[in-house]
Amino acid sequence: MTTDAKTHYEQWPEKMAELKNSAPDIARGFGSMFQRLMCDGALSSLDKELIALAIGMATRCEACIYAHAEKCVKLGATREQLIDVAGVVVMMQGGPGYVYVPKLLDAMEALGVRAEVPAG
Repeated sequence: MTTDAKTHYEQWPEKMAELKNSAPDIARGFGSMFQRLMCDGALSSLDKELIALAIGMATRCEACIYAHAEKCVKLGATREQLIDVAGVVVMMQGGPGYVYVPKLLDAMEALGVRAEVPAG
């Protein structure tokens, strides 16, 4: 499934509502695991979301890239941190990771994440 980030963010809530209605046990089970494991612990929630974003990119899961990019941004990740994550993915995977960097850039644009302008 190939979707641009803007379309994903517009359609995802409805798709997740349909999942919850059609497969409530799966939704509850996954949701419970997610909430328990992604909260602050030895790693911060942001650290965990950055890792999840990298895994989403490495496994070429567009929905994962979009979802975890959004969560990273909500937790305060900067554009530079997100780009660093992409760099690690490319370093570990080479070309297969490289071709998914545009998905992250698309997500950042849809989420309004801009480059920081130096003060001066």
